[in-house]
Amino acid sequence: MDARDVAAYLKSHPEFFDNYADLLAQVLIPDPHGGHAISITERQLGALRERSKKLEAKLAELLHFGEENDAIGEKLHRLGVALVGAEDFATVLAAIYYHLGNDFAVPHVSLRLWGLDAPVGEEDRPEFAPPDAATLSFAAALKHPHCGPSARLEALVWLAPTVRSAAVLPLQYRTGTIGLLALGSEELHRFYPEMGTLFLTRLGELASTALWRTLRD
Repeated sequence: MDARDVAAYLKSHPEFFDNYADLLAQVLIPDPHGGHAISITERQLGALRERSKKLEAKLAELLHFGEENDAIGEKLHRLGVALVGAEDFATVLAAIYYHLGNDFAVPHVSLRLWGLDAPVGEEDRPEFAPPDAATLSFAAALKHPHCGPSARLEALVWLAPTVRSAAVLPLQYRTGTIGLLALGSEELHRFYPEMGTLFLTRLGELASTALWRTLRD
């Protein structure tokens, strides 16, 4: 018999360990941590402890992510309440900039809009600057938030030159894309390609609806 035959036999005859219970304590195997030889029972207990540690670490990680998501959800709720209560475009814009800059601690927030009429007296705001062809082309192809290094966003020349990573949200409502909302950071890994975009998508939807409502009234 070779080792595989022994393993197959033990798997198919679990009663073996009931009949030879003392053998579990008598058979000594190398300690995986380099110590003295230990019994099979001790080895099993050690394996269970290692598994328990890994499960505890995984649980702690999940709890941490859950707490982070709860905090982000609360911030997004506060922004949503502010946007619902905003009665005009200026108030919507102020709410977006304030909550993203302070509550979410995003150092650079910029917005571009098109296809909507600017309120009287607001025509010269940078948000209504006519977009160039590169920006329109980028926006037309953007169906979901884009996250990553700013070096990949050459089309968006209106981003601050100090931005090293950015999240760009398409602002879409009814007739299609009405603009872009860009969140930028000097930290290269603040916004990265693999990050989740659920909250960013919801943020874009809230901002789009509020902007459309106040610019179409």
